[in-house]
Amino acid sequence: MEGKPRILIVFYSMYGHLFKLAQAFVEGVQEAGGEPILKQVAELVPEEFWNEGVRKSKDLMKEVPIADPRKALKEIDGLIVGTPTRFGNMCAQMRNFWDQTGGDWAEGTLIGKPAAVFTGTGTQHGGQETTIITTMLTLIHHGCILVGLPYSFPEQSRMDEITGGSPYGVSTIAGPDGSRMPSENELSMAKGLGKRLTTIAGKLST
Repeated sequence: MEGKPRILIVFYSMYGHLFKLAQAFVEGVQEAGGEPILKQVAELVPEEFWNEGVRKSKDLMKEVPIADPRKALKEIDGLIVGTPTRFGNMCAQMRNFWDQTGGDWAEGTLIGKPAAVFTGTGTQHGGQETTIITTMLTLIHHGCILVGLPYSFPEQSRMDEITGGSPYGVSTIAGPDGSRMPSENELSMAKGLGKRLTTIAGKLST
C-alpha cells in the first residue's frame, strides 16, 4: 500500500458528546499511522429550534466540514461512523446521509473496506447495542467488513464505574440531562478502536 490508510470518521453530534469521541478516534487513527478525515453530517433541525446547549456545541464543531454524501465515501481505506441513538436506531441526520449514498452502493465503493460504529445514549441501556447493530446493517449492504471492539480491550469489562462500550463498538452515556461527557475510559476505547481499524485497513489495502 502506498501512503497512509485514509480513514473517514463521519459523525453527528447535537451536544458534543460524539464529537469528543470522534476526536479520540482521530488520535487513534494517527497513532496507527493513518490519515484521519473528520467530517460531520448535515443538520436537519432548523436553527430556530436550537437551545443554548446546541448552539454552544455547534460553535465548537463549526470548523468540522460537512460530509457530502456524493463524495465523502470515495478514496478512503476505512470508515468509522458515529451516531447518537434515536429510539434504538441511528439519528435522522445520519440516516439522511446514508440515504443519499446509492451511487456508491451501486459502484461498490465500500466493498471490502473495514468499518466501525460508535454511539451515545442518555442512559446505560438506552439502545447502545441496537443502534450500533442497526447501523451495521447499512454498512453490510455497502459491502463493508465490520470491525468491533473485542474483549482484548479490558475497558469495556470495568465494573468499578459506569461506562459504555460493548463487543459491537464504542459508546458513551450522556445522562438524562446530557451533562455527562465521555469518560477517560470511553475515550480510551475510541482511541483503541481507531488504531485497530486503521491497522486492519492497512493490511486490507496491501
